[in-house]
Amino acid sequence: MLYTIIKENSYQDSVNLMLLTNKISTMDGVNKVQIMMGTPANKDIFKTAGLHTEELEKAAANDMCIVVDTDSEDKIQEVLDEVDNYLKNQAISNTKQEFESVRTWDKALKALPNANMAIISVPGQYAAEEAEKAIDNGLHAFIFSDNVKIEDELRIKQKAHEKGLLVMGPDCGTGIQTGVPMAFANIVKQGNIGIVGASGTGIQEVSTIIDRIGGGVSHAIGTGGRDLSETIGAITMMDAIKGLEVHKQSEVIAIISKPPAKEVRDQVVNLLQGLSKPVVAIFLGEAPHSHEGNVHYANTLEETAAIAVDLAKGNPIKANYNILTSDVPAADLKPEQTTIKGLYSGGTLGYEAATLISRAFGLGKSEHAEEGYLLKVNGFEVADLGDDIYTQGKPHPMIDPETRVQYFEKAAQDEKTAIILFDVVLGYGSHDDMASELIPAIEKIQNESKKNGRNIYFVGTVCGTEQDPQGYQDQKNKLAKAGVILRDSNNQAVRTALAMLGIDLKEADKEMKPASKVYEKQDLTVSPAIEKLLNEKPSVINVGLKKFTNAITENGGTVVQFDWRPVAGGNERMRKILAVLR
Repeated sequence: MLYTIIKENSYQDSVNLMLLTNKISTMDGVNKVQIMMGTPANKDIFKTAGLHTEELEKAAANDMCIVVDTDSEDKIQEVLDEVDNYLKNQAISNTKQEFESVRTWDKALKALPNANMAIISVPGQYAAEEAEKAIDNGLHAFIFSDNVKIEDELRIKQKAHEKGLLVMGPDCGTGIQTGVPMAFANIVKQGNIGIVGASGTGIQEVSTIIDRIGGGVSHAIGTGGRDLSETIGAITMMDAIKGLEVHKQSEVIAIISKPPAKEVRDQVVNLLQGLSKPVVAIFLGEAPHSHEGNVHYANTLEETAAIAVDLAKGNPIKANYNILTSDVPAADLKPEQTTIKGLYSGGTLGYEAATLISRAFGLGKSEHAEEGYLLKVNGFEVADLGDDIYTQGKPHPMIDPETRVQYFEKAAQDEKTAIILFDVVLGYGSHDDMASELIPAIEKIQNESKKNGRNIYFVGTVCGTEQDPQGYQDQKNKLAKAGVILRDSNNQAVRTALAMLGIDLKEADKEMKPASKVYEKQDLTVSPAIEKLLNEKPSVINVGLKKFTNAITENGGTVVQFDWRPVAGGNERMRKILAVLR
């Protein structure tokens, strides 16, 4: 039976409620549970989960909604006690934080008068409005929130550009600002390589490899995945590139992008060819065969990092960086075991895997895979488990292992499966010890498979650095002890999996060619606000998720916490009226 509890005016951030939902769902006697704020979008999620009730329709966006499916009414009080204890512990934890909390923009600006950036992590329907307030107050905006309309993204990016400000996002998962990690980010050594990326885990993979092979990062500026679309036209990427061109500490520029619109790509390349600094660029999905003019083109994220470090150190550029560097483990497989399942928490890492597997087996382009999959052909599957289809009402797989474990088990049931590919992404925001969470499922699958007379191999990569809170080597050691075949990059992990199936994916050597045409000269003027941002530690107004404050304060930045609540209690009509009046 379904029981509904509405806690009025009890706003909590979405990550807290997702983790609380997971905690309550493990209680004996609870069949299903969902705890969310009463927004229209969340009510739809209740419906999808089969947990919608009439009482929910009375809830406002500022009300916390708890729906429990249980056979025992006595269980409800136990659930409520657990909810209260969890929220009380969260409140105690928050009082120990070394930052000031405020409830209005005016108070935030008074508390941190030298603020230069706002991190926005409120529900998507409100994110553009809060970003616009940041821009109106002269702040650069880092928008972690997703589900922002593309027309709103265009509007706020155009407005920011006119004011000489950057909008990083929406759906910007990561960044590094003068050594300070932003949102889901790794701690990497500072250096002379500046990164601009329309890709979250792409930035994480490249920056962490740079760190591990002896380089360092000055900045990693996320743009949001749609920035290079035809609609947006690379507004943020172009402004960020110009900023790194004039930033003295950035001597090499690395560009990372998911597949861009062709005309927009050409505009970006035109700008890159006119810079005074060497550039390495990867446009995911492309397979370049040469470098041209000022731009070194990479096929993989690992190659991007390696070229960037060689450029930064003045080393000669190698003809080929995509050679398998480790011995290939022998694979004892049944004749029917012919496929790879890639189950990723990082969307860009998954896309890279899908591209390489498609290329190796001639499976065709992967963008036509069904929703939630980056590749699904002939038993080969690569899924981005961080896609919205998997995370509605659930934590991201970098935070919580549940979805990944379910898909590990599902992959193992397919008699065609030979290898399960996966990533573990470290850094702020990610799970404290994901390796330990995944190992029981890995060992169970391997043991059960052996009992059934077959082997299933797990091949993985850990995206992180020794400086990360989880400890890079510690995570690797745990996984290796559990029998996981580990490689130092996603590229090497995928190539190892392919080689275990007898496929040697070779790439032709690249040569440096002069520019194929005369590129149009670009205006490289940079606003004082962008120059200032790139030459000082960030001072941040954090609007939304409190967990983003730790990375800032622990790495030399300053922050004030904006304890955001929906305007007018979440009443949409009243909110729009107030926006017009303002």
